[in-house]
Amino acid sequence: MRFDILTLFPDMFTSYLNEGILQRAIRQKKISVHLHDIRKAATDRHRTVDDRPYGGGPGMVMMVEPIVNTLAKVPKLKRRKVFLLSASGKQLTQADGRKLAAESQIVLICGRYEGVDARIKQSIDGELSVGPYVLTGGELPAMTILDVVSRNVPGVLGKAASLVEESYAKPGWKEYPQYTRPEVFRGVRVPKVLLSGDHAAIAAWRKKRAKS
Repeated sequence: MRFDILTLFPDMFTSYLNEGILQRAIRQKKISVHLHDIRKAATDRHRTVDDRPYGGGPGMVMMVEPIVNTLAKVPKLKRRKVFLLSASGKQLTQADGRKLAAESQIVLICGRYEGVDARIKQSIDGELSVGPYVLTGGELPAMTILDVVSRNVPGVLGKAASLVEESYAKPGWKEYPQYTRPEVFRGVRVPKVLLSGDHAAIAAWRKKRAKS
């Protein structure tokens, strides 16, 4: 699966993409991530990407032209979705992550400043957010969406069962509590049933705790 991220700050992604599961997924070619610097598509010598809003108001607005020019240079696969990351967008759910993992390509446009010129809507499939709050820019939401979707791409996680038992895998489902060594920590013991070797009893305990 291919991800294309349009941003003013591509260096923010360097460390994130070189650690853990995503790094392994990229090395194994389960996913590919391509960063595109919007500022390089600015049309003036100062590489201006923002300007004052028409009608007045606080702050600056990202200009549509550099974004559209950047998007035009992104290779287009057959099954592609393009999203602007915006606080006013649809909040991403686990179900959305599973659905988007079926696409061939996801393009994420990272907003900044007071927002993006509304004419960008002619070039996108929708707007996404990661929660009911405002962030400084779209880079952190892009990382979140990249992570959520990638985990649902076949082969990215070591075991498919990891997805089945995760929180939000099913409506109302929250993952059961997990324990590892030591057996006793500061007087708190691991539940006896988990040490019993009785797989049916363990499954019943986990099912009960997952719904509580």
